[in-house]
Amino acid sequence: MPLVMPPVTLLQTLAVSLLVSLTPAWASGVVPVQVRGDGIDAPLAAPGDPARGRAIAADRQQGLCLLCHPVPIPEERFQGNLAPSLAGAGARYTEAQLRLRVVDIRRVHPDSLMPAFHSTDGLTRVGTAWRGRPVLSPQQVEDVVAWLTTLR
Repeated sequence: MPLVMPPVTLLQTLAVSLLVSLTPAWASGVVPVQVRGDGIDAPLAAPGDPARGRAIAADRQQGLCLLCHPVPIPEERFQGNLAPSLAGAGARYTEAQLRLRVVDIRRVHPDSLMPAFHSTDGLTRVGTAWRGRPVLSPQQVEDVVAWLTTLR
């Protein structure tokens, strides 16, 4: 006798299959990068959008930049002072250097408290929901880098 699945179960199975096929590669891990010197030359995704990058940096749930850095976003109050100011970051660093610092600052400063936003290697104190997952997608990294390069 052939196995017949009820329609709801079949529909659920198809929906899950479609969702899995549409899930971006970074959702379960990170995009591999090649570090050259103190930077990552190759973009992780399409060219970044500075406006989206600014929004990510200002977002206290996503980018968290304001938690530690003074950031040239005057409308945002209560900015951190534990880390260097991001004002002028685009004049101090190349795009490749900024990309590496966002992807994984530990490659440049091993003792940094800044999180690795697009790396999961060697992380030990990670919440269960984030284990094996990067904080930012490849496109979000490129958006933040695009914004940082505008800070002259």
